[in-house]
Amino acid sequence: MLFRLAWRNIWRNKRRTAITAASILFAVLFATFMEAIQKGAWDHMINSVVNYYYGYVQVHEKGYWDEQAIDKAFPLVDSLMKLDEKAPEIREVLPRIESFALASTGDHTSGVMVVGIDPERENSMTSLRDRISKGKYLEDDEEAALVAEGVAENLGLSLGDTIVLISQGYHGVNAAGKYPIKGLVNFGSPDLNKQMVYLPLPVAQYFYGATGLVTSLALKLDEQDDIKPVLKALYTELDTSAYEVMDWKEMLPDLVEAKTVDSAGNVIVYIILYLIIAFGIFGTILMMSKEREYEFGVLISIGLHRWQLGLTVWMEVIMLGLLGALMGILASIPLVWYFHVNPLRFSGDYAAAMEKFGFEPIFPAIFEAHIFLTQALLVFIITALLALYPIFKIRKLEVVQAMRA
Repeated sequence: MLFRLAWRNIWRNKRRTAITAASILFAVLFATFMEAIQKGAWDHMINSVVNYYYGYVQVHEKGYWDEQAIDKAFPLVDSLMKLDEKAPEIREVLPRIESFALASTGDHTSGVMVVGIDPERENSMTSLRDRISKGKYLEDDEEAALVAEGVAENLGLSLGDTIVLISQGYHGVNAAGKYPIKGLVNFGSPDLNKQMVYLPLPVAQYFYGATGLVTSLALKLDEQDDIKPVLKALYTELDTSAYEVMDWKEMLPDLVEAKTVDSAGNVIVYIILYLIIAFGIFGTILMMSKEREYEFGVLISIGLHRWQLGLTVWMEVIMLGLLGALMGILASIPLVWYFHVNPLRFSGDYAAAMEKFGFEPIFPAIFEAHIFLTQALLVFIITALLALYPIFKIRKLEVVQAMRA
């Protein structure tokens, strides 16, 4: 009976109900959209920087990541290539040998990262073949190079030209070679786009005088949730005095810190938003409580218990909260889906600033159920807490004085 009474009461004043529900709707809509854009943008950034090249987990020789020197290369033994048998979450093991080199053509020179790869394994994780804008993909043992578009632009190179590479190889040997450009590669990360040169693994090993050696093993995982079980398995199986196992957060602490700072900034915005909404809802509750003092007095005087009346009014506000939260979810679904399919794309100074940090200036919205439910739940909880005020008001109500008002 009390539930039925509460439901009828909220429709007695349709304007007040509409205003309160609309304020909750817009709170849920705005908070959901902000959360979806922020999480989607960071997922895209992490994917473009981490999974385009680094991988979620890598294995190196102990101390390699601090120095990143070719002298820290290690033998590619069969047991390392079978790490996927040690943890079911590992889909592929990608051997690489990588070091910096000076790329030259004519009078132009530029520092580049030369990476020796197994073409098929590399493509399985980074989809390198799909990033070729001109030319063809590498074959095993082929004396040819894939060059990032930014490198080619800096050096004035095009498809079919020859790139000359000079570096210091394993244990100080001279490293020099020239390779025809078989393909140009475009990366989502501008940072990678300006420095990457790929050679087949045996060709790069010969170039660096490091036959049979690699500097890293990148592990292909399906998602970030697989990182912890993989790390646990590898710490057990590998000799940690000889090898180091690192996830992307250890390899890229600056990216983690930037995400943390950005998330903290958003929390402040959310708090301000929720405070504004809370005051708006509380104002409506105050107005409702004041307007209905006579009604409350009459109901108590004819025998309705105060706790029953308080519960009825509390349910009214809860129903308004549920109604507004549900409408907010329904309104935010098409908005978030649209920006999930059609990401925000920035240009100008803001895009240039993002590119300096190696991020592609694209903000897609993440479309996941928990985004909608979390924001709706938070707004609902705020509404439920504010709804306690009428209960307090009814407990202290002077019946005779209320009926005279």
